[in-house]
Amino acid sequence: MGELSFLDGVNRYYDEAVATLDLPPGLGEKIKQCNSVFMVRFPIGFRDGYRIFTGWRVVHSEHRLPVKGGIRYSPEVNQEEVEALAALMSYKCAVVDVPFGGAKGALKINPSEYTDGEMERITRRFARELVNKGYISPSLNVPAPDIGTGEREMAWMADEYLRMAPTDINAMACVTGKPVHEGGIAGRGEATGRGVQLGLREFFRHEKDVASAGLNGSLANKRVIIQGLGKVGYPAAKCLHEEDECRIVALIEHNGSLLNPAGIHIETARNWYREHGTFEGCPEGTYTSATRAVLEEECDILIPAAREGEITAENAGRIQAPLIAEAANGPITFAGHAILRAAGKVVIPDIYLNAGGVVVSYFEWIKNLSHIRFGRLGRRIEEARGDYIVDAIEKTSGQALPPDLAGKIRWGSNELDLVRSGLDDAMRIAYQQIREVLLSRKDIPDLRAAAYRVAIEKIARTNMEMGV
Repeated sequence: MGELSFLDGVNRYYDEAVATLDLPPGLGEKIKQCNSVFMVRFPIGFRDGYRIFTGWRVVHSEHRLPVKGGIRYSPEVNQEEVEALAALMSYKCAVVDVPFGGAKGALKINPSEYTDGEMERITRRFARELVNKGYISPSLNVPAPDIGTGEREMAWMADEYLRMAPTDINAMACVTGKPVHEGGIAGRGEATGRGVQLGLREFFRHEKDVASAGLNGSLANKRVIIQGLGKVGYPAAKCLHEEDECRIVALIEHNGSLLNPAGIHIETARNWYREHGTFEGCPEGTYTSATRAVLEEECDILIPAAREGEITAENAGRIQAPLIAEAANGPITFAGHAILRAAGKVVIPDIYLNAGGVVVSYFEWIKNLSHIRFGRLGRRIEEARGDYIVDAIEKTSGQALPPDLAGKIRWGSNELDLVRSGLDDAMRIAYQQIREVLLSRKDIPDLRAAAYRVAIEKIARTNMEMGV
């Protein structure tokens, strides 16, 4: 099977899943197509002259408003890639029951070639272009960070929107992924990576599912290879290592990899990489200049958390991991997935496992609209109730509770606790819906097809109930 483009691959997954549904004629095609594509070219003046920048904002589906999706800064990005990512956002939001449509944005730029001041000018100008056309708005179109962007860029965009709409009381809800002190929410930075951890936890709660991958037991001591130690891979690695006692046996970056069968201490490895720009010399393991080849090393769980198209028809047959967890968007090509499926590998798909970021973005959007941080009204009531419980137990038993247990009972939930709880709930329920479809239908071959069917069915229902 020849390789398909990223967009064609997403559409083929869609076609396979929609064929299992009995939709009204034309509705399936309507859901698949992108609603609108906005491309903009704008000049920025520098000391040596003007430079022209090209950007996009693609809206895939407006069955729910606002539409949601990150903005990517990359020198390699193109319109078709943005269209594919926007489609994934529609399906992702539907899978985890976040009431947004799907969108995506991008700017063709290499941020490393510009100073911080220049990046601010460029970002603010791009934001103005999007706001002028209605592609940034708390009620219509809400961007978020992606590759090449982060809290800094979101703060600039939010401020630019506020300058252009100073009377909009909900202006800070125009983007998510902002710094906490600028209207952001605790836990957003770790959200996608923690969602990977929570998705894997839910998978391992189902003995039959674990057995289907040729594994057994819990996550504890499972050998994990992670590609990409960025805003998704790092929190996923940290959470799995520190909270679930996974053994991270390899870390892959674009300029080399670190291997240690006994397990890598994530914080040490990350701090080394940030300081030196390479894993070479890191005491946590053995360095190799190999990158994609390390995906083929023996492990229990392979987590591609970098970019799309890393596992292809060329290398899929050499993947040894029985379980592949798609932490990135589209890390496995359509042809690569077919090979993995034929080999009996289990793939937890991106439209489910990568959805933690949009779940917590939804929480941030709600926080901005309600103008109050989560937990502010109820935390002290919870603490007081905990005091009563501890007091009652100690008076009844005549013994003092251990301080650590008493502290847990007295604890009142803060914003981070509530965000993590909500994310956990979303990931659990979504996986249970996906596996129910997989187990109940013979025409659904794997978790990816099941996830697409769940998403399409929800979007179709909204379209039919609300009117196309």
